[in-house]
Amino acid sequence: MIKQGGGVRREAWLAEPLPKDVERALVRLRATDDVFQIAVMPDVHLADEVCIGTVVATTRLIYPEAVGGDIGCGMAAVRFNCKAAVLSDERTAAKVLYGLIRTIPAIRHGTGTAVCQLPEPLRDMPLSDQRLEKLKSRDARVQLGTLGRGNHFLEFQADEEGALWLMVHSGSRMIGQAIREHHLRAATCASTDLRYLESDKQSGVAYLRDVDWALQYAEENRLALMRSTVCLMEDLFGVTADWPTVFSCHHNHVRLETHFGSQWWVHRKGAIWAGAGVKGIIPGSMGTASYHVEGRGHEASLQSSSHGAGRLLSRRDARRTIRIDQLKREMRGVWFDQRHLSRLCDEAPSAYKDITRIMRAQRELTKILRVVRPVLNYKAVL
Repeated sequence: MIKQGGGVRREAWLAEPLPKDVERALVRLRATDDVFQIAVMPDVHLADEVCIGTVVATTRLIYPEAVGGDIGCGMAAVRFNCKAAVLSDERTAAKVLYGLIRTIPAIRHGTGTAVCQLPEPLRDMPLSDQRLEKLKSRDARVQLGTLGRGNHFLEFQADEEGALWLMVHSGSRMIGQAIREHHLRAATCASTDLRYLESDKQSGVAYLRDVDWALQYAEENRLALMRSTVCLMEDLFGVTADWPTVFSCHHNHVRLETHFGSQWWVHRKGAIWAGAGVKGIIPGSMGTASYHVEGRGHEASLQSSSHGAGRLLSRRDARRTIRIDQLKREMRGVWFDQRHLSRLCDEAPSAYKDITRIMRAQRELTKILRVVRPVLNYKAVL
């Protein structure tokens, strides 16, 4: 594909008209140096510099802000060898929630607790700067197996046959943020003030290597979370995970891909790779259904799909307008820690778009394999 007359191809799969501030952000992105194609996902919503729910293809320039700070953030799922009915009563749910609180912290493992060791490939793979190396040896180690805050969660779900599934949403924790901030300091401003690195220069190569490290770290973090949860379920109820069913995807990354017969640097910020036959996970909200999907390999979308429902309300607007009684109504039938009701209003289902409309809007991008519904939701609230 060749940029003709300064034009950039923009394709969109929308569940609703774009808000004006989102449209302005997309216009800015479209005018940015070396951007040749943009794919807008139905969960698109405003975020710093580049909207969440956008996919960007460039030929040479790398835009860290089109990846985001939580590099490698994504989803993982595994099925248990039991029915979801194991979590049908309040006493059982309370045991699980208490166990999760004890074993899965939000930010870091405390002093004196068992801490995951970095796997050997991550220990041996150097980061590009000594300051990042110090963070790797100090903070990345004690954050492996921690959930994070905000929209990160761990959820038990029931599929259509009543089987119990575990879904985890987390990423590269603070090390991903540190990698982005470090490399943005060396970046150059494009004509629209978005900052870029050149993929064929030392600074760009260093960023891409650090991104690869963060992607692997995020994957290991999700696996550590799942292992801890599986061990908890074995201890409490004697149930085991069916590990061959595990699969995962990440929704903040950049990599070299082939589309339209050419190679492109494809940035996904809040979007998953939906190549033909590739399995992915698209969550709803803490009170609504999520979807296991298979990509259709749709080229115009740069083989991508949404990463979730997408926010309808900003966190500030949600906290201002959603009351505790409303949250309790929306979460009816789902176990969660009600001691934190006031802190969860910005994560209420009504703060997010309707996931069924999102899935309809992208039916040419993904095939639904399985619908799973929440049984117990855990968020690591401080």
